[in-house]
Amino acid sequence: MDDINRKDDSLCEFPMIHEEAVRKARKAMPDEEYLFELAEFFKVFGDSTRIRLLFALHDSELCVCDLSAILSMSQSAISHQLRVLKSARLVRSRRDGKVVYYSLDDEHVKDILDVGMEHLNEK
Repeated sequence: MDDINRKDDSLCEFPMIHEEAVRKARKAMPDEEYLFELAEFFKVFGDSTRIRLLFALHDSELCVCDLSAILSMSQSAISHQLRVLKSARLVRSRRDGKVVYYSLDDEHVKDILDVGMEHLNEK
């Protein structure tokens, strides 16, 4: 039998089997706008340079010069990525004279990184 005529066993015979579970999942589902914002938030983590920056800032605040030295990247490239992280509220800055220092926005950012690492280290 060719692929076109083969029955797909993964398709449900009935539109809903576990009505209560479906009702509960629908009730718990956030609205579409919120889910879109959440997806956009997680997209920020999809860039290895930004992840490296977040890990560099995990335990201390650093200026662009320091971050440039740690990541072996130009200061302009670092600044660009910091703007993205800042707009996603993952990083904050403070000025001390002419120097701007960057740090993780709050403990939630550390938690996200730590949980991600924990998940990857599971066997």
